[in-house]
Amino acid sequence: MDEDFIVETRGLTKEFKGFVAVSDVDLKVRRNTIHALIGPNGAGKTTCFNLVTKFLTPSRGQILFNGRDITKAKPAAIARQGMVRSFQISAVFGHLSVLENVRVALQRKLGTSLQFWKSDASLSLLDARAMELIEAVGVAEFRDTPAGELSYGRKRALEIATTLALDPEMLLLDEPMAGMGTEDVRRTAELIRRVARNRTVLMVEHNLSVVADLSDRITVLKLGKVLAEGSYAEISSNPEVIEAYMGTGHGGH
Repeated sequence: MDEDFIVETRGLTKEFKGFVAVSDVDLKVRRNTIHALIGPNGAGKTTCFNLVTKFLTPSRGQILFNGRDITKAKPAAIARQGMVRSFQISAVFGHLSVLENVRVALQRKLGTSLQFWKSDASLSLLDARAMELIEAVGVAEFRDTPAGELSYGRKRALEIATTLALDPEMLLLDEPMAGMGTEDVRRTAELIRRVARNRTVLMVEHNLSVVADLSDRITVLKLGKVLAEGSYAEISSNPEVIEAYMGTGHGGH
């Protein structure tokens, strides 16, 4: 395992009842970069993402995280090692305020020793950290608002704050811009850029202008195989990539 790569897959393959969704994928994600997985519908992006995040078990192949073989590890185990997935469907508690949601996530990170939680001093320390995270994702003005009342984009920002509460070394984002209007997309892209300053981000994303703007490196999948990899300039001028996208309608939707 090369020290420069935080995640590496070797020959990653997933078959479902005679259908090969992901076939022999070798993926290398460089430390402290934003790496995007793209491809037309049915390309295997989500399956690949689910394999790396351990929500699916590969039929064959190997997954390494920080040089450790995590092929058989459970999602909770890799989260403790520092690889955390942010869910596509907002995993926040709608009845709790923005601040309370982040506090719950911080408590989870620390483990819930009851003695500790009885102390007001420890709670206010937690609140200070929670406010830092809320400010970092741009929802400070909504600290006391129930999460269920937030707009879709702001809910996603809160969800990223709760993910950051776990202080992951690597953040995995499943279509972070799905269902967002232009303004929310712009704000979320800024947020991802900020979050990625001192950590690695792997994301599956449909929105190609976002991918162009944010990604250091892009892997294009087609029919479960790696079609191309490189910078946006490299892949966007690759005839096979153009053909794959244009052949399936605009933008891979």
